[in-house]
Amino acid sequence: MQAVPPIGTFHHIGVATEGIADAEGTYAELGYAREGDEFCDHAQGIRGVFIVGPGPRLELLEALDGSTTLDPWLRAGSRMYHLAFEVDDLEGTLSTARSQFGALVLRPPTPAPAFGGRHIAFVMMRNRAVIEFIEAKS
Repeated sequence: MQAVPPIGTFHHIGVATEGIADAEGTYAELGYAREGDEFCDHAQGIRGVFIVGPGPRLELLEALDGSTTLDPWLRAGSRMYHLAFEVDDLEGTLSTARSQFGALVLRPPTPAPAFGGRHIAFVMMRNRAVIEFIEAKS
């Protein structure tokens, strides 16, 4: 089997919450603290905050009023629902994910307030894992 080159640099694990404040309190007990300001992404129907601590960076997300974006994961009892990677070539990475990994693009490149307007895209891998690709800083 031929090795596949790395797709990018790991950035965070996305965590669906019913409320950021409660989740943030729970993770604070484990040594996590807020990294930066809360953000709101109307295109995705979420608000969020990044936290850092003794483990990987986490992105705590809650739905905006009227949004159902996180409902499938919350209904299923899943909280950690996506892995995110920063990539140098977003379009090239999406092409590779589709052709080599059989990934389905869930959300094409879209500017994201969480990353200062850099583009993000979401894919679902064959095993149903959701991956977020984040356009690297130029």
